[in-house]
Amino acid sequence: MSKILRYYYDLMSQPSRALYIFLEKTKIPYERCLVNLGKGEHQTDEFKAVNRFQKVPCIVDKGGDLKLAESVAILRYLAREYPAVADHWYPKDSRLRARVDEYMSWQQHNTRATCAIYFQYVWLRPRMMGTKVNPEREEQLRGQMETCLDFIEQDYLGKGEKFLVGDQISVADLLAACEIEQPKMAGFDPCAGRPNLTAWMARVREETNPYYDQAHKLVYKIAPASVPKPKLWCCFY
Repeated sequence: MSKILRYYYDLMSQPSRALYIFLEKTKIPYERCLVNLGKGEHQTDEFKAVNRFQKVPCIVDKGGDLKLAESVAILRYLAREYPAVADHWYPKDSRLRARVDEYMSWQQHNTRATCAIYFQYVWLRPRMMGTKVNPEREEQLRGQMETCLDFIEQDYLGKGEKFLVGDQISVADLLAACEIEQPKMAGFDPCAGRPNLTAWMARVREETNPYYDQAHKLVYKIAPASVPKPKLWCCFY
């Protein structure tokens, strides 16, 4: 078995995009292993042998000795195990790391939950399962997402810092930005009326391009014309 890190992903998955950007930016050598969620490849026995949770992203490292799922666990592991990873991604300073950890814990029931549920209800399920969108339910889910985004706008990004935790980009920014991009495919513009969020997302993209645009190429392709989209770098992915 290859000694190189193997990365199992699908770029329709928000945390898969975050980890793709991280791996490319940090230059950790890895092998891409696409798992097509649309074709149900994550539900096969073959993939279950790789990840018992049958979700992406996940990694296999140390020649197969380590199989690890869950994006936050993977990011922490890579930051510890690979010396080439710059400190700003997951700081060794206890206070800064605590703030990164705080966001990654908070986002599970906030940024990730609200943006993903809205996207699934409005866009994914109607296409995959033929369900119909109830306008009242959509409004409820949109309201929950708006509340979360407003909190990020006013609290995380309202204190004059360039990124979620200080003036250097961290894994918290990657996870957050990739989640916030997702509802664009459902026709929702998360940046509308949120200048702090707009400027921050532009900074995250600038810090991580061309990999940010490579990761989001399909998102921007699917998003309707009513949602503003950046002019992409030449995506060679």
